[in-house]
Amino acid sequence: MAVGNRPENPLPGGGYALTTLEAIIAWGRKYSIYPFTFATACCGIEVMGAFGTHYDLSRFGAEVVRFSPRQADMLLVAGTINYKMAPVLVRIYEQMLEPKWVVAMGACASSGGFYNNYSVLQGIDKIIPVDVYIPGCPPNPEGIIDAVVAIQKLLTTGAPRAAERWPIKI
Repeated sequence: MAVGNRPENPLPGGGYALTTLEAIIAWGRKYSIYPFTFATACCGIEVMGAFGTHYDLSRFGAEVVRFSPRQADMLLVAGTINYKMAPVLVRIYEQMLEPKWVVAMGACASSGGFYNNYSVLQGIDKIIPVDVYIPGCPPNPEGIIDAVVAIQKLLTTGAPRAAERWPIKI
């Protein structure tokens, strides 16, 4: 078996590839977002639509839905949350992996929706920090895709969660 002339440096144009460990980890996390869906109302149907074949959220790296919060890093809250469910949602958030991202999907999760009564939590940001808000009642699946892309941009830039540009509103 004959071996042809191999270049000494396999990189085109020569030189070295320089990067940091943080950049490599951020690149790997960008396409491996593991969502956990907490759906309680009609917004849950739109979540199913986003994971279906028409919108295909798996193209954006959020294909593998986790059914345990201990394996997820993105919490997608869709629907009305009442005060009786609030401790359950806080416990799910505390069990998630770091870094964790929270998406409030729809008017009910963002602000309580049109249920302004004593039993409904007026926005999940009262109990857990929210990273991305998706408006609408119910929001369309494109909003979920935009939220995943916004989280991916933050993962690749490594930008800290600054108060002046946080949370992201889609």
